[in-house]
Amino acid sequence: MNAITPPIAVRALAFSPSTLDREARTVEAIASTGAPVMRLGPSGPYEERLSLDAAHVDLSRLDGAPVLNSHRQASVGDVFGTVTASRLRDGQLHVTLKFSRRPEADLVLEDIADGVLRGVSLGYSVAEWREQRGAAGALVRTAVRWTPVEVSLVPVPADPGATIRALPKEGDPMEPNTATTTDTPAPIVTRAQVNAEIRSIAQITGLEQSWTDSQIDAEATVEQARAAALEALKQRSAAPIRTQTVTMGASADDPHTRAARAGEALYARINPQHQLSEPARQFYGLTLPELARDCLQRSGQHTTGLTQSTIVTRALHGTGDFPLILGDSVNRTIRQAYQAAPSGVRQVGRMTTARDFRAKHRLQLEGDITLGHIPEGAEYTYGTMKEGEETYALKTYGKVFGITRQAIVNDDLGAFTDLSARLGQAAAAFEAQQLVSMVEGSAGVGPTMSDGKALFHADHGNLAGSGAAPDESTLSAARLAMRTQTGLTDELIAVTPRFVLVPPALETTAEKILAQIQAATTSDVNPFASLVLIVEPRLSSATRWYVIADPAQVDGLEYCYLEGEPGPQIEQEVDFNTDGLRVKVRLDFGAGFVDHRGWYANAGA
Repeated sequence: MNAITPPIAVRALAFSPSTLDREARTVEAIASTGAPVMRLGPSGPYEERLSLDAAHVDLSRLDGAPVLNSHRQASVGDVFGTVTASRLRDGQLHVTLKFSRRPEADLVLEDIADGVLRGVSLGYSVAEWREQRGAAGALVRTAVRWTPVEVSLVPVPADPGATIRALPKEGDPMEPNTATTTDTPAPIVTRAQVNAEIRSIAQITGLEQSWTDSQIDAEATVEQARAAALEALKQRSAAPIRTQTVTMGASADDPHTRAARAGEALYARINPQHQLSEPARQFYGLTLPELARDCLQRSGQHTTGLTQSTIVTRALHGTGDFPLILGDSVNRTIRQAYQAAPSGVRQVGRMTTARDFRAKHRLQLEGDITLGHIPEGAEYTYGTMKEGEETYALKTYGKVFGITRQAIVNDDLGAFTDLSARLGQAAAAFEAQQLVSMVEGSAGVGPTMSDGKALFHADHGNLAGSGAAPDESTLSAARLAMRTQTGLTDELIAVTPRFVLVPPALETTAEKILAQIQAATTSDVNPFASLVLIVEPRLSSATRWYVIADPAQVDGLEYCYLEGEPGPQIEQEVDFNTDGLRVKVRLDFGAGFVDHRGWYANAGA
C-alpha cells in the first residue's frame, strides 16, 4: 500500500533586503524561527510549532526547491527562482534564494531592494505531529517530522522573527564552518509593523475586519492579539456563524440540487435495487447524522465537538438543506410504493388534469355529421350539433405524519421505509376506493348523470335486464348492447368492448371464458379472446361484473389531478415542539363519469 502523502502547509515570514547581491541575484532569509502560528483545524483552533531540531526536519528537498509566487503552481511563470542553500543555525532555518533573469524576477528584485516586498512563506509537509496542552489549556501541535518543499514570496508575513539576514556580504554566510552570533532576527518595533502582524493574524484565522480594527484601536501587542484571536475562535466554534450562498440555476451548490442528490443516495440505502446516479454517489453510505453534519458544514457552521443529537437538532432548525433531503427521500419512497400498489379500476379510467378546483366540464359534441351531395354551384348545408354535459371537481385530501428526532439520530431507515411506503400505498388505495365507490354508487347503479338517470340504466342501454354470471351468452349480450349504442342525436357510434372487470369471486369463471383456445374445429374458437380481464378486489358485490370500452377511444370513467401535481404531493417542516420532522401528504383528486356509453353492467346471479 502506498503511503499517504501529507498535505502541504504554509507559514509566512518577513525579511529585509540587506543581504541582497544584485550581481549574483541572491538574497538570504531566515525561513523559520519556529515561532508558533495559530491554525484552525477540524477540532477547533490550535497553536502550530515547527521543531527545528536537525533530527526532526528533513532538508533534502529544500536545496533546489522552487521560489514561487504566493504558492502558485499553475505554470512555469509562477517560478521566480530556486533555493540554492539551506541550513539550521541557532534554532533557525536559513535559506539562500537565487532569482531568475526573466523580467518578472527583475521587478521582484527591485521591490526587495526598496524594502517594498518583505513577505516570504515556507511550504512544507508534516509526516508526524506531537500534541500537548499549553499552560492555558490550548492545544499545541508540534511538527516533529516534517519536510520543507518550497519557498514563496507573499504580500503578508506571519512569523515576525523570520527575516532576511542583516549580515554583510563578507565570505559565504552559508558555509557550514562559518560561525557568527550577529544573525539576530529583527524584532517588530514600530506600531505599523505591529498592526501589519495583527492584520496577518486576522487573515490566517479568518476573523472579520471589525476584530482587526478593535485590536488596532486598542493598540494591542502581537501577543495580546494572538490571545484575543484564540478566544474569538473558541467563541465562534461554540456559536457558529451561519452563512447562506445564493446561486442562479441548478448548480451543484444549489440547495434543491444537492437535496435531490443526497435524497436519492438515502433512498438507495432504503431501496438497494435503485440504480444510483453518478452525481448522487458522493452521498451514498452517509448516515442521517452524517448528512446532517455535512449540511451544517456546508452552511458555514462548525460541528467540532458536537454530539450527534445536537448536530441533528441544529441541522433541522438551522439549515434548509437537511429537511429538504429527508423530504426528498420520503417523496421517492412514497412514489415508488404509490406506483407499485395494484389497482384494477384505474386501468379502465382516463387520467386528466385540471387547472383549478372549479367544476370540470366535459362537453360531447355530436350530431348530424352525414356528408351530403353538393350540386354544382350550390351552397354547403349546415349540420346540427347537440351538446351534452357532465361535471365533477377536484377535492383536496391529506394527512400529517411525524418522524421523530430519535429516529433520525439513530439512523432508523425503517421509520422512513415503513412510513413512506404506507403513505404511498394508502394514497393509491384511496384513489382506487374513490373510483370503485363511484362505480358502485346508489346500490350498484352508479352516480346520477346529467339527464337525471343513473349511470347504469335501461334507458342508457348499458344494464342487463336480468343478472347472470359471465358466460358466452351474457358476454354476447353485453357486446351487442355496446355495439348498438347511439350518440346524442341517435347516430350509431358502435362502441368496441375492451375490458371485463370482475370481483375476485368471479376471477376463475371469467378466466375460463376469456382464455384463448388453440382451435381444432370451428366450434372451438373463442369469440372473446380479445377481451382483457381485470380483477378489482375492492368491488363489494361478489356477483356484479362489467364490460368496458377502451377509455382512450370512448369517454367513460375519468379521474383528475391538479395540473402539475399528479399523485400524492409531499411537504415537510420542522416541528419546533418535538424537534422532529412533520411530513404532510396532500392529494388533489377528483373523479366522475363523463359518459355512460363506454360501460355495461350485469348484476350477476
